[in-house]
Amino acid sequence: MRVLFGMVLGVLLTIAVAYINDHIAPGSSTTSSEVVTTDGGQPVRTTTDTSTRRPWVNWDVVDADWRGFTIRARHAWNQLTAKLNRT
Repeated sequence: MRVLFGMVLGVLLTIAVAYINDHIAPGSSTTSSEVVTTDGGQPVRTTTDTSTRRPWVNWDVVDADWRGFTIRARHAWNQLTAKLNRT
């Protein structure tokens, strides 16, 4: 029983950490400066802002998989109850 509880708790903690990382934690981005000279030899500073943070989980896929799982579970439950009601 403890092993099952530990497995369920581990799965829930993993999902919670991924959700917090993807939705609540602020995004980190890097800004790099580069000095370029023009044709006249004048230095021009350019900055580029690049975001280096990507989500860990594609939550749209998780949502679609979860909806499919619940539909299959409801269908199986309805078949089971219909079979039990016939007997």
